[in-house]
Amino acid sequence: MNKTGLVISREYFTRVKKKSFLLTTILVPLVIIAFYAAIIFISVKGGSENKNIAVLDESGLFGNEKDIKETNLKLTFLKNETESSFKSKYKNEGYDAFLYIPKFDLNKNPDFTIHSPNTLSLSASSQIEKTINKALEDKRLIAAGIDPEKYSQIQADVTLNNTIDTKEGSKKSVAGLAYGVSFACGILIYMMMIIYGTQVMRGVMEEKTNRIAEVIVSSVKPFQLMLGKIIGIGAVGLTQFAVWIILIGVMQFIVPLIFPEMMANATSGISEEQKASVAAEIMQGLSALPLVKIGALFLFYFLAGFLTYASLFAAIGSVVSDDQQEAQQLVFPVLMPIILGFVIMTQALNNPNSALAVFGSIFPLTSPIVMMGRITYDIPAWQLATSMAVLVGTFFLLTWLTGKIYRTGILMYGKKPSWKEMMKWAVRKA
Repeated sequence: MNKTGLVISREYFTRVKKKSFLLTTILVPLVIIAFYAAIIFISVKGGSENKNIAVLDESGLFGNEKDIKETNLKLTFLKNETESSFKSKYKNEGYDAFLYIPKFDLNKNPDFTIHSPNTLSLSASSQIEKTINKALEDKRLIAAGIDPEKYSQIQADVTLNNTIDTKEGSKKSVAGLAYGVSFACGILIYMMMIIYGTQVMRGVMEEKTNRIAEVIVSSVKPFQLMLGKIIGIGAVGLTQFAVWIILIGVMQFIVPLIFPEMMANATSGISEEQKASVAAEIMQGLSALPLVKIGALFLFYFLAGFLTYASLFAAIGSVVSDDQQEAQQLVFPVLMPIILGFVIMTQALNNPNSALAVFGSIFPLTSPIVMMGRITYDIPAWQLATSMAVLVGTFFLLTWLTGKIYRTGILMYGKKPSWKEMMKWAVRKA
């Protein structure tokens, strides 16, 4: 066990001290925050551009300019003009587009023409259509003897508040927040299993190619070497993940201080009451989630899932040398259950108690990802216990089998590997 600890220490500190580790650990949160800030900036700047549109309304569809409530549309109504005469000069008069509304049958859905120098953006086209549809609806209501203002008051806009009844009392749930937490946990495990599992494979391949493994195996058993490498790289992943969480949390507070104008513009259309309401809703949604349980299960499924798949990646790395094509061919069957788990998780988020979701959260090769998609829902205790027990059992079984593959493959050169050959090594008696 002492030798395994030495391998773990070597794998951990060798990678943590690399410049690439430090750069990746620091740059990834910076890139995430920069991307987040860019989205806000583009949304604010992109949504502030007004369209100056000339309107020739021969049908009297619009009452007056005050009826137009779209903030990004500036409609100017023309008089003493025709479509043929004005479409050739609207650009020179500073208009972005020219909307022509001829006389039409109010009981039919008409087609109108809008002239523009270039194709209108989807948002601009949608706003114009929305404005026309609202004016047309009001005209039809008036024709039917219905007051549009009273009709708008009659229309319902119900808000459904989900309250969770627990032994501690009632808590307000926020569906979007619960969905986001589940999806974030699932996607993180999905990405980290692939990233750090691949690192395990490449580390084994590098040692085998450089003949370092031959020296190490002379004093350490192959199984100890494989287990130490898996745990060491897994610890690197946890360290990097913890640093990312801390840095992203700190930057969430720093960004508003560095870019106060941008944050002010992003929230300029939101009142203080709305901000307080959104903040309160988020806090209520978080209080309704079992955060301690989510954190503990995330840690368990990340470690158990990583150790299970890392043993497979280590076995693949032990049978190939420096041929990347061979490695990719052998890795593909291992990646398929991970991808399948992600697909099932997307379904489990919307239907957590379906047969597919239950199967995916118990089947050991997909449970680390799928169970995270169900984690914010009330999962029966027997399903959770079965999932965890089966995953741990699978880890020990696969580690034992892949250890036998590793023991043979790490010292074998010049032979093209295959899964069939690897299975023979796994079941062969020592």
